[in-house]
Amino acid sequence: MTRAGQCLPPIQSKLTNISVSDDQKVDEFILPDGAVMIAKADSVSPTNFINIDGLVVCKYHLLDQTAQLVLSAVGTQFENTASHVPSFQVIEILPSSTSPQPSRNDISVKDMWATVYALFTLYHNQETIPVVLSQTINNSEELRSYLFRSGLGRTAHAPTAPKEEIYLHRATFWQGAGTQGYHTRGWLPPSSLPAAPFASIQSFTRTPTVIAAHPLRPPKPKPRETLFRRFCPSISETLEFTYFDVGSGSDTSEHLDLFHRWHNSERVNKGWGERGSLEKHRAYVTEVANDPGVLPIIMSWNGEPMGYAEVTYLKENHVAPYIPGGPGDWDRGLHVLVGEDKFRGTQRTNLWHRALIHYCFLVDPRTEIVLAEPKAENASIIKVQFDSAMHIATIFDFPYKRSVLACVSRERFFRLDLL
Repeated sequence: MTRAGQCLPPIQSKLTNISVSDDQKVDEFILPDGAVMIAKADSVSPTNFINIDGLVVCKYHLLDQTAQLVLSAVGTQFENTASHVPSFQVIEILPSSTSPQPSRNDISVKDMWATVYALFTLYHNQETIPVVLSQTINNSEELRSYLFRSGLGRTAHAPTAPKEEIYLHRATFWQGAGTQGYHTRGWLPPSSLPAAPFASIQSFTRTPTVIAAHPLRPPKPKPRETLFRRFCPSISETLEFTYFDVGSGSDTSEHLDLFHRWHNSERVNKGWGERGSLEKHRAYVTEVANDPGVLPIIMSWNGEPMGYAEVTYLKENHVAPYIPGGPGDWDRGLHVLVGEDKFRGTQRTNLWHRALIHYCFLVDPRTEIVLAEPKAENASIIKVQFDSAMHIATIFDFPYKRSVLACVSRERFFRLDLL
């Protein structure tokens, strides 16, 4: 049983002692590090709470005031009067207690990030959430500095007045602000990330289909290394991306056995055309694993493998000449399949497809575009791509298929409410 699974029963039992009325909402989900978080929100209680692994880490309540952020209006006659931008209730964040022991009135940085996570889960339709940090929080200045320095929050004016609203940004939160370099609770496990973005220096690829100069790519992860983990509240399951394990020598691995079985199904073969022997598939994945520009990934729900994906660097990919204007140095491409029939369906597909795009943008801040090139007649995957904020940039012909070029920019993906 996972740590989250062990924590969940006692926390659920604690919930039975919490009185929840019809106009209250309790959200319960698992943080990327396995901690179980419970957040209660309503419009009538004087104080709501955020509970992590059975302990209340902070409280909060909605103040009787609203605020809106229109940066272009600051300092003009339109400040605080824009009718086309919604105003939201200001939330005051409080310590978990008012103990005379100052340390009990602290909120740790990683719990502050979890608090922001909870707020954007409860109020996910808001592009911004205006908050103020109570002066009863012993380390309120540390937390203000964390929010500003990480990009999680900003103020409309210079952040000098301690009670001025801090606007939490949904777009920067989902881009991983406040995680790497601050704590180990983010969607990307620390082991899968360098301490800083990989340095840029030129490299070169020459193959029968590619001649391209491009940046040197980071070293590959270890087999079975976890690359991304996120709990999806809509189905109460954890989605995980793991680096493919080809196995060693002539030994097979679970990943290779799955890849072989999936590609020999009629449905997958219709899309990929890679039906064949185990040795053919071993050679295929080995070639992919040895290619610095491609990451082969196994996707799982609650630890059960369900599909395969390849995340490519576009600059040294054979699709590059067809991209209008050409790809950026760090732009990524996707090839995907669902191997297990029981994990098919619109809801799950939208979740893992958006998560793949999310992963591409998270792993390197220099990635500005994520692209896919499915067959033009594959209406089902094109619909999934549309639902992930992609658009068709062009239609083109490989020597072996007609494709659509579906792409999404970083700004568009995080501006929309997709996660």
